[in-house]
Amino acid sequence: MHLPTVQFTTAQHEFRQQVRSFLQQHVADGTFRTKCDAWLSGSDPHFSKIIGEAGLIGLTWPTQYGGQGRSSLDRYILTEELLAIGAPVAAHWIADRQTGPLLLRFGTEAQKQYYLPRIAEGICYFAIGLSEPNSGSDLASVRTRAEKVDGGWLVNGAKTWTSNAHDAHYMITLVRTGPYDPQKKHENLSQLIVDLHAPGVTITPIRYLTGEHHFNDIFFDNVFIPDDQVVGELGNGWRQGLAELAFERSGPERILSTFPLLQQAIDELKKRGDVARLAEAVTLVADVWSLRNLSIGVSKVLEEGGDVDVTAALVKSVGTKFEQKVPEIVRLLLDVYPRLDADTPLDRLLAQAMLHAPGFTIRGGTSEILAGIIAKGVVAQ
Repeated sequence: MHLPTVQFTTAQHEFRQQVRSFLQQHVADGTFRTKCDAWLSGSDPHFSKIIGEAGLIGLTWPTQYGGQGRSSLDRYILTEELLAIGAPVAAHWIADRQTGPLLLRFGTEAQKQYYLPRIAEGICYFAIGLSEPNSGSDLASVRTRAEKVDGGWLVNGAKTWTSNAHDAHYMITLVRTGPYDPQKKHENLSQLIVDLHAPGVTITPIRYLTGEHHFNDIFFDNVFIPDDQVVGELGNGWRQGLAELAFERSGPERILSTFPLLQQAIDELKKRGDVARLAEAVTLVADVWSLRNLSIGVSKVLEEGGDVDVTAALVKSVGTKFEQKVPEIVRLLLDVYPRLDADTPLDRLLAQAMLHAPGFTIRGGTSEILAGIIAKGVVAQ
C-alpha cells in the first residue's frame, strides 16, 4: 500500500475556517443541532438546500454542471467539517458523494446536464440500489431483472438496506440485463436510474433500534425505465459499481460518525480537569489522526485516477471498528445517562452513538467481506 503524504495549503486552511464559521453560525442560529451519524440519520431537505445555495454540494464538479471545480482535498476538508459538527446532510449525501462522480465518469451528456445541477442545488437526492433480500453479502448474486421492451426496460425484483430511499427522488440501481450464470455472476449487470416515484415502485421502512427510519426495502413491479436512463454501458454495471464503492468506503464518514461524541467527551474532561481520564481519551485522538491520514491519501489517489479498491476497503474496515470503539470508551470514562431525548449533549450523543454503532461494520460492506478483499489484494502483491 503506497499512499501519498498530503499537506494542506494556506488557501485550504482558510477554506476550512470559512466552512467551520459557516456551520458554527448555523448551530448558533438554531438551524440544526449536532448529532452523531448525521450523514446517514440527519435528513433535512431545508438544510441541504442551504448547503446547495452556499455552493457546498458538488464542490469538485465542473462549473457547467453546477459545481465549483475545486480539488478533492477541498471537498475532503468540507466533508470533515460537516461530520465533525454533526450537520444533517443525509438527504443529499449519497448524490454528492457517489451519484455525481458516477455520472461524471459514465453518464451521458444529457444525464449530466439534467441531474448534476439539481444535485448541486440541494434539491435532488439519490439512493443506492445494490443489496437484495436473501443475498447476504454476495452482492453479485443480483436477481432484480430488467427485461428489454420497446423504448426501455421493465424492472422486477427487490432491493434492501437502501439508505434514505424514502426521501430520495431517484436511485442508481444494479440490475441483471442478461441471463444469470452462477459461474459468471458478475456479467450481464447494468446500472439504471430509477425514478422512485414511478408506478410500480413500493418503499417500506426498516426501522432502527431507535425507532428511526433510515433504511428501506424497495420492490419493483413492472417498473418502466426509459433507454436514456441506462448509466454507462450495458453489462458493465459491476465495474461501474466498484468504482462507486471506492467513494463510499474511503471517506471520512467511515471515521467520524461518532466524532461529535468524542469531541464532547474531551471538552467535558478538560472542563473537569480530569487529567488521567483525559489521557485515556486522547488515545482515541491518536487513532483518528492515523485513520485520517490514510483516508486523505486515498482521496488524493482517487483524484489522480488511481486504483484504491483494496486501500478503501482497509480504511472502511478499520475506521468503522474505531467508530464503534468511541462510545464504548466514553461510557467508561464519564458518568453519563444516555437518552435520545436528553437535554445534556453528552447524554444525547452517547445514546445516538450506542444505538447506531452496531450498523457501522455492516453498511458499505461487512468487515468479513472487506477482510477478504484486503487478503486478496495482499496475495496479488
